[in-house]
Amino acid sequence: MKIKRTIKRALLTIKISILTFFALSCVTSTFSFNDIDAAVGQNDYLSAIEAIEKSLGSYKNYYDEKNEISFFLDKGLLKYYAGNYEASREDLQKAEKLMKDTYLRRNMEDIFSYIQNDNDREYPGEDYEDIYLNIFNALNYHNAGNTKDALAEIQKITAPDGKLEMLSKKYDYKDPKTRLSLIDFSRRETGINKMPLTRPVNFSNSALARYLGALFYQAQGNTNAARAEFEQTNRAFALHKNIYKNPIPEAVQQSLNTPAGNARLNIICFTGLSPVKEETVEIQYLPFQHPVLQIASFKVPGLVKRPNLITGIEVIVNGKEKLKLELLEDMGSVIEEIFSARYSNIVLRIYIRTIIKYAIADIAAMAANQNDELAGLLIALAARGQMEVADKADIRTSRFLPDKAYIGGINLSPGKHTVLINYYSSSAIIASEQREVVVNAGALNLLQTVNLK
Repeated sequence: MKIKRTIKRALLTIKISILTFFALSCVTSTFSFNDIDAAVGQNDYLSAIEAIEKSLGSYKNYYDEKNEISFFLDKGLLKYYAGNYEASREDLQKAEKLMKDTYLRRNMEDIFSYIQNDNDREYPGEDYEDIYLNIFNALNYHNAGNTKDALAEIQKITAPDGKLEMLSKKYDYKDPKTRLSLIDFSRRETGINKMPLTRPVNFSNSALARYLGALFYQAQGNTNAARAEFEQTNRAFALHKNIYKNPIPEAVQQSLNTPAGNARLNIICFTGLSPVKEETVEIQYLPFQHPVLQIASFKVPGLVKRPNLITGIEVIVNGKEKLKLELLEDMGSVIEEIFSARYSNIVLRIYIRTIIKYAIADIAAMAANQNDELAGLLIALAARGQMEVADKADIRTSRFLPDKAYIGGINLSPGKHTVLINYYSSSAIIASEQREVVVNAGALNLLQTVNLK
């Protein structure tokens, strides 16, 4: 009778797990970005924003209450691309505040929070998102004629106590006794060697942020500060050869001096889409008693590059003067560098959570196994099946950060000019746009273009 009751309990566990499997399959089904991505591919950013807002009523909603940061980031970026700068600024500021609040809340959490799946918690945002939103907010302020606040946004990144300096310290914790990081200590104590080693963030200076800072200082008439920022732009190239593999754009040096009687037209262009997260699976042996629970799959997020068709950008002014834009910052490479420093912390949480759940299942399976091996087997299989479905990697992220930032500039006579921008893929023009711009002497003339192909 006791064996029968054990088998019945095991079967009940399986039934519950099957129901959980189907329930979780519905909840964790992939959200469709088809309509949003199609609109972005056509440079129809208003339709993309509308598609995001429409998705809020759907059952499989990516932008739910736990993912408000991505919601405001994506809308804010798309509104910038659409030229709605004030609304973009409001959304990006909301995302920045949410990141700060979420970071503070997470610092107060205890060890039991490690058991909870990351998808069940608020998305905290990524460090690179927190940095780049200030870049676009700086441009939003500039486009509203507010150079002072535009510069303040850049200083949030580059100041001595700014985001880049804090980033270098954020993942540098070591235990005072062992001098090991938390994950390196865990590798030593558990013997699980597949956990990635901790590494510092090899990114402490952004050429894009420094270049924009220099332009904003120039607009204020602060030539000394502008010159210092241009020097910092060069320093970023020298300091981070892992990211800045291209030559320093000539436009940086050329921006220092504008001939008398001329006005400089500076051009910045964002192309492509940055990497996004996708789930990857790692298999690891665990030293548990039940054979079914000795092989575990750890589902972790990894960055995946997206195609960037644009390989060159040509600008033609008034139908005759030509210049090629030069790569200033490979934003995709910056994103990969910053994410790789946090990756070991992400994996540590996943390993701790998975090991605890497998340990609980192992105890239950071995207890049942004492009376009946079949019951123990069924419990182990049910538990493993349930965890396979429930433990999904957290792949939430902003999907609409650009992949690259190009710059260029030309000295012109003050007045109205026609600017044609040709986007090349190899030797073929794949897109063009024409702008009428007014260039003023003694002012910051900054033409901004976007093509996310």
